[in-house]
Amino acid sequence: MNQIRYSLFFALLLIALPLLGQESPKNTAFTYGEELNFEVSYGWLDLADAKLQISRRPHNQDELPHYKIDVYGKTKGAATIFGKVNDNWGTYLNPQTLLPYQSYRHIEEGRYRKHELIYFDQKNKKARLELYDRENKNLKEAREYNLLTEVQDLVSGFYYLRSLNLSKLKPGEIVMIKGFFDKELYNIKLIYEGTEKLETKIGVKETYIFSPEIPPNKLFRGNYPIKVWVTKDQNKIPVKIKANLFLGSLNLDLVSAKGLRNN
Repeated sequence: MNQIRYSLFFALLLIALPLLGQESPKNTAFTYGEELNFEVSYGWLDLADAKLQISRRPHNQDELPHYKIDVYGKTKGAATIFGKVNDNWGTYLNPQTLLPYQSYRHIEEGRYRKHELIYFDQKNKKARLELYDRENKNLKEAREYNLLTEVQDLVSGFYYLRSLNLSKLKPGEIVMIKGFFDKELYNIKLIYEGTEKLETKIGVKETYIFSPEIPPNKLFRGNYPIKVWVTKDQNKIPVKIKANLFLGSLNLDLVSAKGLRNN
């Protein structure tokens, strides 16, 4: 059950993993105040609630207004018997470049704690990572990394995708992505699988389907165990994520969407 609990939030973050690109951004899909709420389930068991939220107002970073975007995940009900999870991942995203200025992780999973800040210098292609103690008060470690290129983080990457013209993609097309996560630069393949009409809690939606290539591991089954359904409209919001585990599958289903830019 511990593996299921940790894979829950790994799967949630894979909303972002496949969604990095190299095109020049032009955002018409999202704006301040957007809120997306999900239910997370494993078979018949409701495990958690998850939320993707953009701040209602700009937050200044380096004297420039930025989107403050947060991803929250929290176990509920019977799932807390196996250990409570209360995670917050976030980013400060430049509205002009759609590149992150700062990202952060505040992880509470059972007894495990992790508090991390990353400051990105996209112009000089560097990142400064800071790790803090369990109480998020004292700095434990600081290190600078050379990035070699402009990068996204796990949260910003999803919103960057929504700025792209997805209608140009053809089934089977591969998108290579670049990002910085957990002290490393990474590249990953995203496979575009085509479109599908999907019944959701917010109505019937035409969707794009994406599958990120996942390295072999003990949690997921197959090379492409995760599928992400993104609405085929101007908002391009995720309505469903499914992760095939070695035992059963994990599902994230959108239950409400507020503050959308396009009605």
